[in-house]
Amino acid sequence: QGQLVESGGGLVQAGESLTLSCAASGLSISDYNMDWIRQAPGKQRELVARSSADGYIYHADSVQGRFSISRDNAKNTVNLQMSMLKPEDTAVYSCAAHSRFSAAAEYDYRGQGTQVTVSS
Repeated sequence: QGQLVESGGGLVQAGESLTLSCAASGLSISDYNMDWIRQAPGKQRELVARSSADGYIYHADSVQGRFSISRDNAKNTVNLQMSMLKPEDTAVYSCAAHSRFSAAAEYDYRGQGTQVTVSS
């Protein structure tokens, strides 16, 4: 059974940087589109960034120019570099995987998440 484990969250001040990491086991991320998603209390889940299996990269408008997703298929990891953090970036950040071979809408795997808190 596959598993995704996030790390790197924490409490930072506005304007600072953090890098989140997602380590996959029991699956090869080269066969998966990998997403970073976030959810803040009282808000809907938001897709922050995507690294697709075929090399397509997407960043939400709200983080464009500040966040950067990257993957290392050899290490089976996906990172999210976050800079110029804002209080509105405060949320639980999760890593999620969707098989490139699947037509299902739901993620195949999703991690437990890591808390990012940005103070003003």
